Amino acid sequence: MAVIEAQRVGTRRAGPAVAAAGVSSFALLYAPQPVLPQLAADFRLDPGGASLAVGVATAALAVAVLPLAALAEVVGRRRMIVWSVLASALIGLALPLAPTFPVLVAMRAAQGVAVAGFAGVGAAYLADLVGATRLAGAVGVMIAGNSVGGMLGRLGAGFAAGPWGWRGALLVVAGVSLLCSAYAARTLPAPPPVVRAPHARGGGRIGTALLAPYTVGALGVGAFVALYNAASFRLSAPPLSLSPAVASLVFLSYALGTASSAAAGRLADRLGRRAALVAALAVTAAGSALTALGPLAAVVTGFAVLTAGFFAAHAVANAWVAAQAPPAARGRAAGIYTLCYYLGSGAGGTAGSAVYGAAGWTWLIVLTSAWLLLAIVAVLVAGRRPRAVARRPRQEYA
Repeated sequence: MAVIEAQRVGTRRAGPAVAAAGVSSFALLYAPQPVLPQLAADFRLDPGGASLAVGVATAALAVAVLPLAALAEVVGRRRMIVWSVLASALIGLALPLAPTFPVLVAMRAAQGVAVAGFAGVGAAYLADLVGATRLAGAVGVMIAGNSVGGMLGRLGAGFAAGPWGWRGALLVVAGVSLLCSAYAARTLPAPPPVVRAPHARGGGRIGTALLAPYTVGALGVGAFVALYNAASFRLSAPPLSLSPAVASLVFLSYALGTASSAAAGRLADRLGRRAALVAALAVTAAGSALTALGPLAAVVTGFAVLTAGFFAAHAVANAWVAAQAPPAARGRAAGIYTLCYYLGSGAGGTAGSAVYGAAGWTWLIVLTSAWLLLAIVAVLVAGRRPRAVARRPRQEYA
């Protein structure tokens, strides 16, 4: 009973701090997205070239996540999160000073490495703090904070770009992120020591049981980021011809992502995590198809639907990894998920922008729908494994 009560207290204390860390990290990570047209105009780039401002940060995050997850095992996951959020915010304050696009890209790569410290260990930190029985809800709160950060960063940059340009826009986002990171650093609770069983046979092995959520992470986010990278170009171009501030309103769709990620644990408990993942990915694909229609209302509705579906899928897949991995391998398993996620984000976002620039929005939808279908197939194939492997007690996920 004392352990359960300690976990409840840990959940209450960690929730706001982890959410603030997520807001800071993901506001910074995706702040350049709504100002990609301004970057392209300023540095004379095509959409694919400008999208490197987003893609290089997520790719650097992917490269750094496993080394930083290993380092977190030595220095502590709380300390790694604190270092991560403070360093990424300070780099964000320096971004507006970049004199050339290559310098901006290099600074974004450094920022991606810094964000990896939080992104790679956040779920494992929560698993240590709250235990498996409360993990899905805690991870849902973390993903909700991530989605709020992504929404606020994009909206803030989009509205600030009008009067102050892309440099002022990035400075505004960095200032808000620094406040959030300072709050997280001050209030983030220390998890209890993790008791490991070094002689437990196979206790540190990950195996192939987590291939399905890894695939969902890579392909799902690749489709999601590709669509949002191209969104600013489509909304600002004829026939819609929206201003940067008005076009950035599409990122209000992240509010639905916040709600769906927080509810994803309950959905998985009701349907099972495989059925929940298939449903969430199908909703994502349906929303992306809606954006192919001409009217602005259909485009906005499509982004709302695909955002809700994607964040639900991300929350279920992330919690699946943290819950099913052996305790001795939990940090490594979470790091691999984050590696797959951000490799998909960087590669998918850049490839999608290139396809949009060369062939238009319809072919971008064809590409991203194929990725989502492959993710669904991966989940269904995982569900066909023997029952002893595929079925786990509910408390391992919940």
